[in-house]
Amino acid sequence: MAEKKLRILVTNDDGIRADGIRILEDIARTLSDDVWVVAPESEQSGASHSLTLTIPLRMREIDSRHFAVSGTPTDCVMMAAAHLLKDEPPTLVLSGINRGINAADDVTYSGTIAGAMEGCALGIPSIALSQTYNHQDRREICWETAAKHGSAVVKKLIETGWPKDVLMNVNFPDCKPEEVSGIEVVSQGVREWQEIVIERRVDMRHNPYFWIGFRRERIVAKGGTDLGALAVKKIAVTPLQMNLTDWKVLQSMKHAVDADFGAPAVATEDTTGALIPAKERAP
Repeated sequence: MAEKKLRILVTNDDGIRADGIRILEDIARTLSDDVWVVAPESEQSGASHSLTLTIPLRMREIDSRHFAVSGTPTDCVMMAAAHLLKDEPPTLVLSGINRGINAADDVTYSGTIAGAMEGCALGIPSIALSQTYNHQDRREICWETAAKHGSAVVKKLIETGWPKDVLMNVNFPDCKPEEVSGIEVVSQGVREWQEIVIERRVDMRHNPYFWIGFRRERIVAKGGTDLGALAVKKIAVTPLQMNLTDWKVLQSMKHAVDADFGAPAVATEDTTGALIPAKERAP
């Protein structure tokens, strides 16, 4: 991929007017002069890998290389690859730079990840990029960190390469550029605790409406994970695979489930009310 001229598609989930996408376009232009921006018309945070099927999409041309789509990040990548750039599809998809972290459990909600995921699904090498910040402290986001280090990170990943069914997830730490302590390839972490918060409000017509959010506790992040790397001010790079199969569980379950499916066991209850599989019951 590094030897051929790059045609780069830039997208995001924060919308066409977001600060992060302008920084990402600047990063893309350090790699190629063939850069296209196709992003949602409005913010699509939390859209995950959703696509628009029940209403028509509209694409607004801002100029010859910038387009806004009335849909999700997935819609944007599809529109770019299968319509706008159909005759010469992108050779690299960059999604972001997201306002806020996309690590641990967040990756399943993220529209930023989904933009890269759709590129990966279409056979295009794809990278999602996010700038961490502490929204609870209401601090200004350190965009200069991603701006300073983004180009070098993307170049290094391109030079290294990765399998077609894998996308790269990059998170920049919440610190000044000069405070970054390095870069680390790590696994996806796990948040130990978070509470879903549903806030009920009432509009001017006395009809209720709701906001969904999360309340999280600070945790001790484990080393070798995205959260752990970010905690020590490292740039976290996590390879994410499209195939979600848990192969260990598949192998452990396969014999029992496959073998018994023709004559399924009937479970009964013991004296405690627990179910006992038929094969474990006394004759």
